[in-house]
Amino acid sequence: MKQHHPLYQTLLDGMARYGAEPAGAVEETLGVPVERIRRHVVLAPWWEPSMFDPACFGRAEYISPVPNAETMVWEVEPPQGEPLTFIKTHIGAPVCTDVALALGLTACEACLFIGSVGALDPAMRLGDIVVPESSVCGDGTSRYLLPGTLAQNDPFGMRAYPDAALNARLIRTAKRIAGEEGVGFHVARNFSIDTIFAQFSRIDEILAFGCNTVEMETAAAFRAAELAGYRMAALFSVSDNTLQNKSLMGGREAGERAYRKRVRAAVFPGILHSCFAENADS
Repeated sequence: MKQHHPLYQTLLDGMARYGAEPAGAVEETLGVPVERIRRHVVLAPWWEPSMFDPACFGRAEYISPVPNAETMVWEVEPPQGEPLTFIKTHIGAPVCTDVALALGLTACEACLFIGSVGALDPAMRLGDIVVPESSVCGDGTSRYLLPGTLAQNDPFGMRAYPDAALNARLIRTAKRIAGEEGVGFHVARNFSIDTIFAQFSRIDEILAFGCNTVEMETAAAFRAAELAGYRMAALFSVSDNTLQNKSLMGGREAGERAYRKRVRAAVFPGILHSCFAENADS
């Protein structure tokens, strides 16, 4: 039985006040019946199972009711171990957080968030693997996940954290497998932004927070998972490095991008499955 944070019940009570039943709200958010969600979940803003080597990742069955649904859900049968649920939320903290909150009313016990991250560190190269130890709030969604009034809540600059035990397991697993595969690995201090276009004039400010990576979802997602009563940690692939003039807006070479895709396809599945297998045994 999940131990929900009291604020999570406040969120549910707010829905009930306006006629929304929790189970129905979950199905509206996820697009599939509650019972289709497994206890191990992969949460991805943009990636899909087809981006991974099926021999390593396993067979993925798309179970959403329509193609290209707003939230896309697959059931994955890995080569070994129990099935897991893979959810593509689409990009940005608002949609990702809605899914993360909805998982609190499912069988989900452990969730690994996966996606791209921008490096702000000369030591990081495209394709390197990163696990964040924290994510600084630079998003607006997190304001709704605090107990005060919206006018009073200002979480900007506050750190949100993954589940300590799951994150330690993920760091240990990712470091080992990345080392075996000759891939760079880093533990990072992340900053969650709300915009790509407007971030560049703020890079010095982001660095001043002590951060060396940027993405868009995990500050809110970590907070949502904590409220909803399940464990979450994040696994990133470096997609760009602004400090090397290799940003999402230009400067990345075709060979670098191809290398990153190869690492994602071949290395990520082993990390995910090994981490979940260890969680199942604990």
